[in-house]
Amino acid sequence: MTWLVIGSRGQLGTDLMDLLGDGAVGLDVPDIDITDVDSVSDAVYDLNPDVIVNCAAYTAVDAAESDEARADMVNGLGPANIAEAASQARLIHVSTDYVFDGSATSPYAESAEPAPASAYGRTKLRGEQAVSRHPEAYIVRTAWLYGVHGQNFVKTMLGLEQTKETLSVVDDQVGQPTWSRDLARQIILLGESDAQPGIYHGTNSGQTSWYGLTRRIFELIGADPGRVLPTTTDQFPRPAPRPPYSVLSHDRWADSSLPEMRPWDQALEQALPLIVAEMA
Repeated sequence: MTWLVIGSRGQLGTDLMDLLGDGAVGLDVPDIDITDVDSVSDAVYDLNPDVIVNCAAYTAVDAAESDEARADMVNGLGPANIAEAASQARLIHVSTDYVFDGSATSPYAESAEPAPASAYGRTKLRGEQAVSRHPEAYIVRTAWLYGVHGQNFVKTMLGLEQTKETLSVVDDQVGQPTWSRDLARQIILLGESDAQPGIYHGTNSGQTSWYGLTRRIFELIGADPGRVLPTTTDQFPRPAPRPPYSVLSHDRWADSSLPEMRPWDQALEQALPLIVAEMA
């Protein structure tokens, strides 16, 4: 089985390439431009992969508020181009919790009606809609992603722990911290399975707030968690609204006889030493 990973040098793409090894070909800019249909079709035709994973995305959530057209080129048109070129391959497209507005009070089912509250969320939803027309499309929504590679919240908190006596972190946004390597493993499991196409939620299980996550980071590295202070979202105004509740349900995995991802705390405990070593 041959895999093509688009966006192979990003946080998730790097983990996928590492786990897949010689069974995968990775493409990223400038070698592929997903907003150019010819660039995508040429790459797919030349490689003729069995599975395509699209990790490429415009992820500048705040910048998208003032440049939705550019975000839509990457998040909406790009997946449409990939779906058109990938008609003979299994397609796994990575999406986001931002397709929901975060107003729920219980985990979002895979079948829940999307209602994005930001430009970024709207563009990612358009990508989902384009990909869903592919005959063998798997949409994997993830959230609160962190990993060894690239910049992310966990690395930011580790850096601030070294320079700040106390940290104020929002406690009114709840979600599921997700290790990119766990998500990569889940995507590979899905790609090699007989699971039915459709929407799957790819997040570590359980839930916490950004404040709770930061306290746990401090505990795991031997720092005093009392240095982490709770605050509210309105103390950190941003151009794009953040979903206050981003917990996703995992029922589709059980329906497909596949295990859901492990609890976020277990994943963080394993991931953190690797992240700390990479930052050293």
